[in-house]
Order: sequence, then C-alpha cells, then structure tokens
Amino acid sequence: MTNSSESPSFPLQEFLGFTTIHGEGTGTASLELDARHHNPNAVAHGSVAFALMDTAMGAAAVSVIPDDHICATIEMHTRFHRGAAQGTLTAIAQVLTAGSRVIQLECKTTDADDRLVASSTASFAVLQPRPS
Repeated sequence: MTNSSESPSFPLQEFLGFTTIHGEGTGTASLELDARHHNPNAVAHGSVAFALMDTAMGAAAVSVIPDDHICATIEMHTRFHRGAAQGTLTAIAQVLTAGSRVIQLECKTTDADDRLVASSTASFAVLQPRPS
C-alpha cells in the first residue's frame, strides 16, 4: 500500500491489540492472535474478524472524505470462511464507490498462510460533525 499512514488509536483497538493503517481508498487492520481473542472452542471469536474488517473499512472510508467530516457504518454483511487459532489476522479493505453521502466498501481477512478467514461488504455514511 502506498502513501499509507497509521490511523488514530481507540480503546477497543488497544484492548484487542491491533494496528490500523490507511492509504488512498484502502485500509488495513491486523493483529497477532492470542488467548484473549479465542471463543470457548479455542479459535478466534467471530467478533475479532468483524472488528478488524469494520475498522479497516472505516480507515479506507476516512481516506476519501473531507477532513471536516466523519463516517459511520450503516450496514455490514459478513461471511466467515474458516477458523483461525493462532498467527496473524489481516483485514484489507477497499473503497468500491465513494459518494458524497454513502461509501461502499469490501474487505477480506486472511490468516498468516493467506487463507481467507472472513469477508465483508459494507456501506458507510458520510457525516458532517455537529458543532461543539
């Protein structure tokens, strides 16, 4: 990814231990799986991949909106393809279309062996923040 930079951190990101970067119309979130990410079956809970993809798509969306605007997930369709118990999970998102009010995105999460773990499509709203 060219022209990428690290996105600001937030409490859920810090708790799960993932990093996020964004480029022009792209976003990436990744983490090293450990026991805090596991469900009772000793594989990563689906919410981990979901959070990675939602955040990666948010980073991609932010990269295509005006600096004085924010974005929010409107809807997200997610498919889980395989479990992952260890190693690195990486979610890579890409803007498909960017309108002035809605951004359409797709994202894929892969494991350390580049196997598809989860995939998602989403719509993000473009919002102008309310004055303080």
